[in-house]
Amino acid sequence: MQADLKIALAQLNYTVGDFQYNSAKIVKTIEEAKKQGVELLVFSELAITGYPPLDLLTKESFVNAAIEAIHKIALCCNGIAAIVGGPSINPDAKGKPLYNSAWFLNEGKARALVHKTLLPTYDVFDEYRYFQPNREFNILNYKGKRIAITICEDIWDDRPVEKSFDRNHLYTLSPMQKLAALKPDFAINIAASPFSHNQHELRRRVVCKKAETYRMPLYYVNQTGANSELIFDGGSMHIGADGNIVHRLDFFKEELYIVGEAIRKEGTNSPEPSASRFPLAIELIHKALVCGIHDYFSKSGLKTAVLGLSGGLDSAIVAVLAAEALGAENVHGILMPSQYSSDHSITDAEDLVKNTGLSSEIIPIKDIYYSYEKALKNTFDGRAADVTEENIQARIRGTLLMAYSNKFGHILLNTSNKSEAAVGYGTLYGDMAGGLSVLADVYKSDLYKLAAYINRDKELIPANTISKPPSAELRPDQKDSDSLPDYNLLDAILFRYIEQNLSCKEIINEGFDAATVERVITMVDRNEHKRFQSPPVLRVSGKAFGFGRRIPIVAKHKLY
Repeated sequence: MQADLKIALAQLNYTVGDFQYNSAKIVKTIEEAKKQGVELLVFSELAITGYPPLDLLTKESFVNAAIEAIHKIALCCNGIAAIVGGPSINPDAKGKPLYNSAWFLNEGKARALVHKTLLPTYDVFDEYRYFQPNREFNILNYKGKRIAITICEDIWDDRPVEKSFDRNHLYTLSPMQKLAALKPDFAINIAASPFSHNQHELRRRVVCKKAETYRMPLYYVNQTGANSELIFDGGSMHIGADGNIVHRLDFFKEELYIVGEAIRKEGTNSPEPSASRFPLAIELIHKALVCGIHDYFSKSGLKTAVLGLSGGLDSAIVAVLAAEALGAENVHGILMPSQYSSDHSITDAEDLVKNTGLSSEIIPIKDIYYSYEKALKNTFDGRAADVTEENIQARIRGTLLMAYSNKFGHILLNTSNKSEAAVGYGTLYGDMAGGLSVLADVYKSDLYKLAAYINRDKELIPANTISKPPSAELRPDQKDSDSLPDYNLLDAILFRYIEQNLSCKEIINEGFDAATVERVITMVDRNEHKRFQSPPVLRVSGKAFGFGRRIPIVAKHKLY
């Protein structure tokens, strides 16, 4: 009987557009796998370009460089075969110019191509903008084995349509069903599936269901690392023909997993990683944010960060995450107390600096604010103080932080959370300034859970920072609750409106106060212009602000 194929899965971290780096990483892994006697090595979707390449795919020189890099990698594939994700040219004069392909490399050449069938065009995905969908289904024959190759979305054919549409499924075609009819021995899915807080569980269900339905082993290869807003958690899997996990690769870690005699092996349940008393989702969000910061800086050639330290929870969490991602010596905190800052805000920020080892500086803004007040005195004569004066303080702080950033070459980390970003509780060109928004996809109520996780072994975030009522401290005795509903209530409404896409009426029907729901949704809709000018947001939920949620700025909003 034909001996089983020795297969390996390569879960790697790629950089968009860096063909030299990506190629070197792929070749190094091929050489390592050769030494282990691997016969078939599988890399992830668009591995050669990194994901997502976006409109770089419209540049012919970019695509040609990617294809040239793949052919060079093929020269190393002697005594081993590799499946590498990358773009390929559509030879038909009609249709989109490219395919999203799996290249099969063997005996020094690119031997075959398999193209992606289901092209996602929802949320952060816009693949039909660039790629032609596949409509031909073939099996790859290699060393006596019949292999069904699919690419990411191809196994999500039963994905439901977003809420509010009377549809059961987004797609009318099942690539796995088509391929299963050709009697393959096993299936491979190469993916670039970004992280969101429950995506690992959704993936597990989908991949295991496909293996069980078609009674064949399935090898799922994802990538790890972050590119701009998108964060990839890895979690590649080997699934047995019974639909159980044989092995799951680590989250947020590069890894080469050698299957060995995997085809004959039936699966056993693999336990989820444990974070003791903390939910897995919080542990993974923590890892995702650290990964997002680290790769945003390292892949951009950046090293150091600056942020404002208010003594509040949001800036404290960003400071800790940045210190973990970049090293405390590369993170600089600026305290900018005003006449409205409480004593505990200053001491809490100073305690955070001591706990984390950050460098810090204090720049009081009281006198700067008074100079603005004096300059505007005649112009504002006869008008009562309002949010204008509060915003001036925020913009003074933003100006100082950007000056510090410019002078010393640091990147300003924005500390706004998702609750604030949703309802516009922030100042344009003030506390909304920054080069990267770390927490704008994490609701305020979840930040308390994240803070508890951060402090699980040692108090990094001062206890008083966590326990005190949130406040912008832009006027005497100010609290967030003066302007907003309680965060638990606010976030529950926001989650239903943003992530679940429920209407105002549907949310009210779940038992929420009608006036509160209408007020919150009105705030969300009226502040699209602010979010449009926000820094890029690290995506950790199923619906982040940014290019995954496209709402017009100029529109007559009703409470739909």
